[in-house]
Amino acid sequence: METEDRLLTPGEVATLFRVDPKTVTRWAAAGRIGSIRTPGGHRRFRESEVRALLEGDAGAQTTFETGSAQLALAQPYRAAASATAIP
Repeated sequence: METEDRLLTPGEVATLFRVDPKTVTRWAAAGRIGSIRTPGGHRRFRESEVRALLEGDAGAQTTFETGSAQLALAQPYRAAASATAIP
């Protein structure tokens, strides 16, 4: 890993995955994506790991058995949201 790896906020990661920032925070809490904590307690995500997940890199810290990382991460949350959507 690079020593100068840029750290992303949950909002920046959410934009890349096209999900809500709270979803990214839930993924981190569940161990689906690695994060670090700032001294103030805020989560930050290594850009290299996020990019690897987006590209489906099997060497990323968090790996998925099938599909793209975006779909594997977002699918349960999107399914729940569509099931509760008001027509």
